[in-house]
This record gives sequence, C-alpha cells and structure tokens, in this order.
Amino acid sequence: MSTTNNDDQSFILEALPVFIAEANEQLTSLEDLLLQLEEDPENRGLLDELFRCAHTIKGSAGIFGLHQVVAFTHHVETLLDQMREGDVTLSPSLSTLLLQCGDAISHLIEAASNPQLDLPEHEQERKILVNQLQTYTGDSHADNRVESSPTDIAGTQSGEQEWCILAAFGQDTFRNGMDPISILTYLESVGTVSNVQCKLDRIPELGALDAESCFISLRCFITTNAGLEKIESAFSFVREECELQITPLNPPAASEPPQPSTEVAIPTNPVAVADPTSTDAAPKSNKAKAAVPNEESRFIRVQADRLDTVINLLGELVVASAGAEMLARQTRQNALIEANLNMARLIEEIRNGTLQLRMVPIGEAFSRFRRVVRDTANSLGKDVNFEFFGGETELDKSMVEKISDPMMHLVRNALDHGLESPEERIAAGKSAQGMLRLSAKHETGSILIRIEDDGRGIRRQKVLARAWERGLVEKGVTPSDAEILKLIFAPGFSTAEQVTNLSGRGVGMDVVRSNIEALRGSVQITSVEGYGTQINIRLPLTLAIIDGFLVSVGESKFILPLESVVEVIETGVPLLNSGRPSVSCVELRGRVLPVINLRQMYSINDPLPQRASTVVVQSGTQYYGIAVDHLMGQHQTVIKPMGRIFKSLQCISGSSILGNGEVALILDIFALGEMAAEHAEPSNTTNHSPREATTSRAQTI
Repeated sequence: MSTTNNDDQSFILEALPVFIAEANEQLTSLEDLLLQLEEDPENRGLLDELFRCAHTIKGSAGIFGLHQVVAFTHHVETLLDQMREGDVTLSPSLSTLLLQCGDAISHLIEAASNPQLDLPEHEQERKILVNQLQTYTGDSHADNRVESSPTDIAGTQSGEQEWCILAAFGQDTFRNGMDPISILTYLESVGTVSNVQCKLDRIPELGALDAESCFISLRCFITTNAGLEKIESAFSFVREECELQITPLNPPAASEPPQPSTEVAIPTNPVAVADPTSTDAAPKSNKAKAAVPNEESRFIRVQADRLDTVINLLGELVVASAGAEMLARQTRQNALIEANLNMARLIEEIRNGTLQLRMVPIGEAFSRFRRVVRDTANSLGKDVNFEFFGGETELDKSMVEKISDPMMHLVRNALDHGLESPEERIAAGKSAQGMLRLSAKHETGSILIRIEDDGRGIRRQKVLARAWERGLVEKGVTPSDAEILKLIFAPGFSTAEQVTNLSGRGVGMDVVRSNIEALRGSVQITSVEGYGTQINIRLPLTLAIIDGFLVSVGESKFILPLESVVEVIETGVPLLNSGRPSVSCVELRGRVLPVINLRQMYSINDPLPQRASTVVVQSGTQYYGIAVDHLMGQHQTVIKPMGRIFKSLQCISGSSILGNGEVALILDIFALGEMAAEHAEPSNTTNHSPREATTSRAQTI
C-alpha cells in the first residue's frame, strides 16, 4: 500500500507544473469570457463556457488533492450554475466580484507549488469573497468552508450513501493520458473512499504484457452524500472504453428513491492532465461531445527551455553548415558543393519549421489588457472603449512574454495621462467615451505594434517646462517637436502633478524604451495636442535566426535583415555632402536618397574599392541607402547578443559568427533610418518604393 502512495505522490509532483499551466490558461479564459459577457449579458454560450472553465479548474484540482482550490472554486461554480439557470443576473458589481474570485483562485494555484505564498490575510480575503458569493446564491446560512477538507464539499452530514464501484479500464487508458490512480484521488474529494481492491484476472502472462497497455480492474467503496451523477463524473474521460458499474449499498429513506446503477458511455479526452468533471455536469452534454472530434489530441505541451535548447543547437548547426559550404567551394568539387547546398536547404527548412513552433498569436497578449483597461478605467472614473486588431499576427513567444510589461505601462499611461474624464471630453466637444486601440501587423520583416488613443495628446509646453526645470534642456531653448517628444524617455521624467498608483514616480518610459531596445526593437511617439497620441513599437519577428544580406566595408562584415532590403544600385554619380560626414545623398530616379556611409561612421580606414554599391533598405515607410564595398549575398544569420562593452555601439543590434569564424555585425535598420530621416526630403517618407519610380539615373544590379 505504501508503494501505491509513493507512486501517487510521484505522479502528482511530476504532473503538477502541467496542471498549473493549464489552470492558468483556464483562468485567462475565465477572465476574458467575463469581460465579453459584460458586453453581451444574454449570450448563453459565453455563460456555459464560463461555467466549464470553473468546473474544469475545480475537477483538475481535485485530482491533485488541492482541497483549498476545490473548496473555493465550488462556491464560484455554484453561483455560475445559478446564473445559467436564470436565478442570478450578471451586473457590474457581480462581474467585479467574479474577477476578484478569479484572482483568488490564481493565487491558490500559485501557492500549490509553494504553500508559503498563502498567508493568513489571503485566507481572510477568500472568506470575505465567499460571503459575498453567498449573498447572490442565497446560501447565507452555509458555513464558510473555504479551507476545509475535500469531504466538506462532498458532504458528510445527513443523507450519506455508500456505493460500490466496479471499474475495468480500457487498454488505451494510459495512451490517452489518463491514470486510474488520479481518478481515485479525485473520488476522495467527493467522499470517503475505502477498501480499494485490484482484480488480477485481466492481467496477461509476463511474455504477453505490454507496458503501455492498461489491464487494471478494481473495486472500491465510497461513502458520500453526493449523487450518482457526481461519482460518474470522475470516470467521464475514460468511460468510452471502461466497463463501469456503480451500485448503492444502503438505500436512502423512502422519501429519497434509490438511484439505479448505470453504464453510460462518455468519450475519452486524451490530455496530459485531464479534468474528470468537465462534462459540464450534465449527461445530455456527453452525447453531444461524443460526436465532436477531439482537437486537443493534435497538441502536445513542450517545456519552453527544451525548445530553446533545440533552437540554440540549430543555430550552431547553421554556423557549421555555412563553414562546410565555404570549404566545399574552396575544393571546387561540384558533387561536394551540390551535397552541401542540399544540406543547407534542408537545414533552412528545419530552421523555419522549428522557429514556427515558438510563434504564437499576439492576440493572446492583447486579450490580457481587457481586464487592465476595465479596472483602471473604473478606478479613474473614465468611460473607455477598448479595441484591438491584428490579434492573429504571430510573434515569437519569448518576445510576447518580454513585451507584456512595457505594453502594460503604455496602456496604463494612455488611460491615466492620455484619456480625459467624461466631463472633460464633453467640454472639449468629444464623446464621453474615450477610445483606446491596440493593433499589430507585419511590416518589412518586423512586427509593428501600435497603441493609440483619442485623448488630450502630449502637451509639449508642459514637457518642455519640466525639461527646463530638470536641466534636460537649456532654459529658453526650444527644440523641435520630435526632440521634445523624445524627452519623455529621459530617465525619471514625469509630468504628473502628484504620485498615484499609476504614475508620478519618475519610473516608466525610460524603462519601456530600454526594455524594447533590449529586444532589438524601437519605440516612437507621435501626438497631436487635443486629438490623441500614437505609440509605435517595432520588433523583430524572432530573437534567434534570421535571413540576412551579408556586405562588407573594407575588412569589416555587416549583415542587414534580408526582408528590409529593397534593391542594390551601383553609385555612378558623386555623393552630395548633406552637412554630416556619415550621411550623404544620391539622386535616385528623381528623388534625393539619403545614404549612410558606414566607412565614415565607424572610422574604417581600409583602402577604397574600385567600385562601390548602395543597398537601398526600407524602414517603415521610409527608404534610404547604405554605402558598402562588396556584396556577399544571402546568409542565414544566427543572432548573438552584443557583449556589455559594446552596448553603446551606435546602430548595431547584434552580431553573428560566419562560417569561417569571422564576426559580422547586424545593423539596426530603424536606428539608421532615424539618422537618415534627419536629412531626407519630405517626399522620401511616402509609401512609394524607389523601384516604383518611372525614371532612373542609377544602374540597378
């Protein structure tokens, strides 16, 4: 018996992180559904899905013996069930209460792996929430069994019933991700389980035994005042291939007719940690689910660090492949060159497929801000219409996680500083309800995330006055509008008159910019006073491997992201001096194209080539050129972070190791574009590509 307990504990310890991850996903869905239900209170589908989320969390927690989660979620589930029956109607105050309950469940789940996180004040908060829930359910006389044992929920009061359970599990039980021990563990949350016996008649001889097949057949007894339906729900995910018989042993009083034994087929749900109660506690839903193909069987959960290890090894493979290809070309053996090219092609396909595994829709991050906007707007007394677009745009999951905090600050900033109160908006001739919009889209090899509002905009004079006050700008000097807006990113800069929970502490926009730049991204602000503010965040699609365009200036090697390259031209006319040594201009098809001179920028003193080239690149809607000596073609680029000593290196976003062991620097296209924009004509920032022009005075290569 001790061996069984040890195996059970081992199973729980191994599977607990999976449960926590899945429970957090359910909580995210629960929060999102509540916010949708606020906008559409009559949507029964949303309400049913909301109930299922709470039901799944409760059932899965029971499998792991997390009795506090089961007990507290039980009260939430009771209220949601009454809402489904029409006895309780959703109101703003009730929605707030349910969101607070979701936070409490989230804390309990977090404490599942570290019980020390659950402090006495948290227990008291849960008791208060339970009392509030009971005012809606009418269960005001019920005791607050928030921290009770599992049998408190199942009930050990009057009306107890003893049942005999006979279960013969199907041979595919293990393959479908289920464990009979976990089902017994869940039954312990329903009542008192006793006299568990395993039958040996189904176990084959050792030679015919398949370790992946299940031959378990058992009998046990359970004493509970829960009904037959509750006991059946424990077996819901294995019933399709499980022979089950549940029989009452001591029939209740005549006023309570005995419930017959049953053998209802319920479809298997092969997930790693399944909820045995997610059949919506209703037999009629079982038949409906049986006809629907199980989509979850197509997915497998993989730890992020394992995937990161694979991608790191893939990066080393890309470097090794480039070295092998270079050596093959030096041998001038066509068969060897062809073999290496085929290998490089396969590695590229593996690279693309592997990187795709880490790509997730950014809408997953956007949806989290619905709750933030709701709560913050309520606390500020503002009416806000929150919209987001482009949620299907995919981004590396590691990027999504790292961009969440900067975006959180920008969203809160827009709500606090940007949007006015309803009274102020009406006085300004606007609608009482403000607009806050998030959007995302792919743009020239990067992703553009935009946060915009229709609020008061940035008051430049106020920013300038604070900059004079802090000595950031010499008193009396008035920089350009663009320079004034950049002052917002100065460390410790704030225009808030008083410290609040949201602003005024002098910590914010500088941290936002540094965090975004650490991801090889950029942030840019445009604002029209009285009409609103727009913040553009540009990020690379991935932090691991990109397709690059390799060039050289003297002996120095540089890499440009291939998707930003528009065309390459031979500079056949003298470069015109624009007043800055590292930026010149060239006439291209009737337009003046600013050209960055890397040789002058980085003080490269190698001899000049006989023929120079200019690579035309696109950054957003702007086009500019980069003067280079030699074109070395497409190159799979494994991005390596720059060492701390090189962090201040201008317009460089990373480095890469070439096949011959040399180091190439990856150019920051956006930073170079900002430098070029200072010398560009207004017409150069249109949406027209240089290759769309009708005349040409440069030779296209």
